Amino acid sequence: MLERVLSSRRAPPVSDDGDEDGDESKTRKHISIATRVTNYLIRTGHLWPCLLIGLVIVVVTSFVYHTRDLVCISASSSDHLSRLRFFGFDGLETDFGSLGVPWCRSKHGRTVEWTTKDLIKGLEEFVPIYETRPIKNNMYGMGFDHSFGLWFITRWLKPELMIESGAFKGHSTWVLRQAMPDTPIVSLTPRHPEKYLKKGPAYVDENCTYFAGKDFVDFGNVDWRKVMKKHGIKDLSQVLVFFDDHQNELKRLKQALKAGFRHLVFEDNYDTGTGDHYSFRQMCDQFYIRGGGHSCFKDSDEGRIRSRRKKFWEKAVDIEELCGPGEAWWGVRGQMRDDFNHSNKAISYAEHFKNSRFVESVLDVYWELPPVAGPSLTHQTRYDPARASSPIVEDGRYGLFRRLGLSGLEASVFNGYTQMVYLQVSQE
Repeated sequence: MLERVLSSRRAPPVSDDGDEDGDESKTRKHISIATRVTNYLIRTGHLWPCLLIGLVIVVVTSFVYHTRDLVCISASSSDHLSRLRFFGFDGLETDFGSLGVPWCRSKHGRTVEWTTKDLIKGLEEFVPIYETRPIKNNMYGMGFDHSFGLWFITRWLKPELMIESGAFKGHSTWVLRQAMPDTPIVSLTPRHPEKYLKKGPAYVDENCTYFAGKDFVDFGNVDWRKVMKKHGIKDLSQVLVFFDDHQNELKRLKQALKAGFRHLVFEDNYDTGTGDHYSFRQMCDQFYIRGGGHSCFKDSDEGRIRSRRKKFWEKAVDIEELCGPGEAWWGVRGQMRDDFNHSNKAISYAEHFKNSRFVESVLDVYWELPPVAGPSLTHQTRYDPARASSPIVEDGRYGLFRRLGLSGLEASVFNGYTQMVYLQVSQE
């Protein structure tokens, strides 16, 4: 059953129409000219040299044919070339979602209004903005992909108030400000970004109300009615809330619903087997959802694929990192992780399943930001694309990648295939 589930998550293999004809020809008594030539070569001892020459011709021809796919890969990059040798020349292009792409189902099947064309147009506008960022090295913070995602969603929704939980050095605050120059921001973060100015670049916004340092209040403990009244907000659907605080996402969802907020963005929606907190991706990684679930049998197709991928992607996840003793599906990561992994409350699979159904009951829209580009363009080597949707700029489209200005960005600024997700929620 699990083998069938895995195969349903992947594209069906291409059949070879010539196989059947080849088998039928074996029963024919007529000896073809090709057969006579082969018999002659065997008798004279020239068969193997001819086969060798033919093989060389095929390899050279194949290499020339696929050269266009390798135009953006440095010849000195042994990591990329080894991946190409393993997966084949087209492997990077077709690798996205090969192990399924889990997602959360909405109540009425609605989706976002924007399209891939809108995202590409947004990228063209955002790249020169990103180059002016005050924090050039935002290690442990958002990279280019998620910065673009937050900027794009904010620009599209045009909220009257923006709230962020978790600001770090202030990069996300800066992104929100670039999207909406005159809209007020409320920022909740344990350490005030101005503290980082003593050691290096940081960003502090003049039109931002900070609950930080000694004034810090956790998102779930804020008197949001009072805050909304202060900013003159009467319609909570005009508020955008951004979470980058590495807290249990189910907890944050319930707190946001209680406050009446409808538009939520989560920066670290970690995939199953990864991350330091309980995420929507983990909750919705269920067998009954197309693209969800996983196999815990080591000898299964998925088990073997995951094992091999560990050799090529630093953050690839193996069966041992997903499953418990005795190949139990709800195993190693069977915990409701919270607070930067400081809390690891074990929960049953029944409770986990119940959580996924609750999320679906309040979801109006669920949309994951696609990767900006594939690994042959970004040269990103950490994150495995096998659980991600197809990128905005597909592999091989180097011309578009360069035209958008993305070729000037270093590999280290790309988020890879960690997920940012936008939710529109309501309670009925």
